[in-house]
Amino acid sequence: MQLVEFLAPHFHFVSDPTAWVALLTLVVLEIVLGIDNLIFISILTNKLPEAQRARARRLGISAALVMRLILLATISIIVQLTAPVFTAFGHGFSWRDLILIAGGLFLVWKATKEIHHTVDPQDHQDTMVGGTLQLSLAGAIFQILLLDLVFSIDSIITAVGMTDEIAIMYIAVIVAVSVMMLAATPLANFIARNPSIVMLALGFLLMIGMTLIADGMGYHVPKGYIYAAMGFSALVEGLNMLARNRKKQGSGGGH
Repeated sequence: MQLVEFLAPHFHFVSDPTAWVALLTLVVLEIVLGIDNLIFISILTNKLPEAQRARARRLGISAALVMRLILLATISIIVQLTAPVFTAFGHGFSWRDLILIAGGLFLVWKATKEIHHTVDPQDHQDTMVGGTLQLSLAGAIFQILLLDLVFSIDSIITAVGMTDEIAIMYIAVIVAVSVMMLAATPLANFIARNPSIVMLALGFLLMIGMTLIADGMGYHVPKGYIYAAMGFSALVEGLNMLARNRKKQGSGGGH
């Protein structure tokens, strides 16, 4: 009974139709924002031995959920991260900006390393993780956690901008991360089965990294443009895959 009394003030929005619209919008937005995180997790965990991949994905996404919930619990501190701490080049840099720039640089570095390794597979001296074969479960989780932190802060600040209801934020984050958990293995398997998708996904990560850097520098790129470009690229690659499959079927039938 005491628990119900404690929670009641946080769920008064259930009778407000506009609050439900905000919840639905935020859930969709959080899922879309989670795609970036999911692509990175899928590519990185595919570097692990097959027996460890599913566990690494579960741990990585669970860590993302825990991190987001902790950040929500310290929402007053997170909001203050947007306050400028110093000014350079005519732009006031906040802690959020610095985190986005660091995360963007990390993504650009990782994607560039892996693109290099994919284009020149003979060069095993300089791979995505300093030796692809040596990537451990702990190493993968550590790298996923680094990106989880960047994406989580961006996700939570987006949530704060969408609604004032803390309960709506919690529900949206939990639903979005649950969808990520369900989609992680199918996405990773799809990437593993289609090598050409890896290069496309790495291109996405490169673009996302540059967008994070630009955002941190004060040049905001509307997310709609980024996801429209990703969607168009994915459509073209889908048509290429369909054409390749038709050719295979045609050549198979010819024999």
